Formats: sequence, structure tokens, C-alpha cells
Amino acid sequence: MLICHKATRLMSESQERPLSQFERLSLASHTVMCNGCRQFERQLPILRSLAHTFARRPDPTPTDVGPQDTVDKDSG
Repeated sequence: MLICHKATRLMSESQERPLSQFERLSLASHTVMCNGCRQFERQLPILRSLAHTFARRPDPTPTDVGPQDTVDKDSG
């Protein structure tokens, strides 16, 4: 029986590589009983899409940084 940490790792790895038959079976038997991992499995495609969108965005140029983006070390 998988623990949640290993189950979520397999779910993440399944986005990059095909899982073995044993891995798929272990993951399926875990998610039948674990609501938290089922939720993660449903959210994983959204997380992946957001990460890809974030990675493709352009880096800000120095002119994009304004005074509101600076931190005053004396305040706080």
C-alpha cells in the first residue's frame, strides 16, 4: 500500500513518463481509498498548466520595476 507522499510523487511522475503496470495498480488502489490524493489527482493538470504558463512569461525588465516594488528596510 502506498503512502500519500509516494502516491502524489507517482502522480507527478506520470505527467512526465508512463507508469509501470505495478505503479498504476498501486496508485489506483491508493486513490480509491484516499480522498486527499483523489483531489490532488484532479488538481494536477491545473497546477501543471499554471506552472507552464508561469515559466513561459517574460522576465521583467528593470523599467518594469517601480517604487511600489521596492522594500524600505527602515520600515516594518
